[in-house]
Amino acid sequence: MIQSERMIKTFTELVRIDSLSREEGKIARQLVGRLKKLGCRVRVDDAGKKVGGNTGNVIATFPGKKPGGPVLLSAHMDTVVPGRGIKPIIESDRIRTDGTTILGGDDKSGLAIILEVLAVLKERKIPHPTIEAVFTICEEAGLVGAKHLDIRSLKSRHGLVLDSCPADSLFTRGPAADKMEFTVHGLASHAGVCPEEGISAIRVAAEAIARMRLGRIDAETTANLGLIEGGSAVNIVPDRVVIHGEARSHDELKLAAQSSHMAGCFREAADSHRIVKDGREVRATVESKIARDYPRMNLGEDAPVVKWVMAAAKKLGVPIACRKTGGGCDANIFNGHGLNVANLGTGMREIHTVNEYLLLNEFQQTARVVLEMLRFK
Repeated sequence: MIQSERMIKTFTELVRIDSLSREEGKIARQLVGRLKKLGCRVRVDDAGKKVGGNTGNVIATFPGKKPGGPVLLSAHMDTVVPGRGIKPIIESDRIRTDGTTILGGDDKSGLAIILEVLAVLKERKIPHPTIEAVFTICEEAGLVGAKHLDIRSLKSRHGLVLDSCPADSLFTRGPAADKMEFTVHGLASHAGVCPEEGISAIRVAAEAIARMRLGRIDAETTANLGLIEGGSAVNIVPDRVVIHGEARSHDELKLAAQSSHMAGCFREAADSHRIVKDGREVRATVESKIARDYPRMNLGEDAPVVKWVMAAAKKLGVPIACRKTGGGCDANIFNGHGLNVANLGTGMREIHTVNEYLLLNEFQQTARVVLEMLRFK
């Protein structure tokens, strides 16, 4: 029932519309028009104003007559760079980039699947539950579109985000994450004339990082420092350095311990650097800002949406397994608000690179699974 050629056409039309984070206005208008033609009630929220973008999240309700609660389907509209002027190339088994940009399968494959499923449900008059389709902005900028969505306005308690790679993977577990910023304050002095009268913030930061557990901490936990900014000139002992990082874990106690450890390393390094100048003690200090970036996703195999997907896959004779991921997505935000939302793969590969491609058999398989899930549900 899925019309593969139409879905491919929809996808290639969507990827030709530039939609970097905070610049999703044009594709949002395109989606609003398509959704209204399908008979959806559509609104655009004010998330764009809150994050400095040119549109908000698109929320559509596709009425159904089947008993039971509504089902959420979601994908994000934005893409990463280089994402301007995308020229998709269709081959026998895939759609790929021309090598100068990303493809945008992340996540326009999800958008195209949702549009195709709604079209088939309408054309074939297939009984289905009410569907709430949510197309978010700024997922690639830190899930901020979903973070600014009024999730209380949604009636769905269960659903799917279509935003990951292999079509045989239903991601039901994802880590919580803390974002962090450490600002080390030292004391400036002339590096050639009187270096002993300064405290190098770079040296303090280096000592802290050297004693820190980073990378793969255990099977559930990772940590990284990704940005360092500081210093003003090579002949000045630097008095300020800012370090940005993150920690992630499937276990919230482990996450708290890792974040505390990282802050402690900076504290200990700063405490070990002090001098006496003009009769008073001057010491290095550190400001630590640690905040929860997003909550974990942790669905059991008995969650309704997991059962629906597995039943659909079994009926279609396609393999799908529950898996865990180290990444975050909009599903984390939905789950953090009490919904039960899993993340189903769409067939994209090598995302965020100019070698990105979309496997057509997997793209079509996911559409068939989602359609069958809604029929089953």
